[in-house]
Amino acid sequence: AGRFFYQRLVEFMASGPMWAYILAHENAVSLWRSLMGPTKVFRARNSVPDSIRGAYGLTDTRNTTHGSDSPASASREIAFFFPEFNEQLWYQQEEPHLRCGQVYYSAEERVHCVVRGEGKELT
Repeated sequence: AGRFFYQRLVEFMASGPMWAYILAHENAVSLWRSLMGPTKVFRARNSVPDSIRGAYGLTDTRNTTHGSDSPASASREIAFFFPEFNEQLWYQQEEPHLRCGQVYYSAEERVHCVVRGEGKELT
């Protein structure tokens, strides 16, 4: 709030469906930012045309995607979009399974699930 583009951004964000995800990877912030491409759509189209913003961005406000700029911002944004998610608990209980490859993706639920022991699953 208070920034010159705020109203346009809010209108764009409310103009249709959106999906929020928590990305888990050692370098998730930098990898996702690389896939998105530069914030400025003109720059994305010219320097990284195969990036998400280069291919689908319309304007700098309507650039199709968002990604946190740091792990601290990611934690703050995760808490906003997923208030029931306990990041600390995830790092303690789930993250070790992710590192061992004991996960699968459920397309129906749009979430990765951890396979535990005797066929028991935790999402």
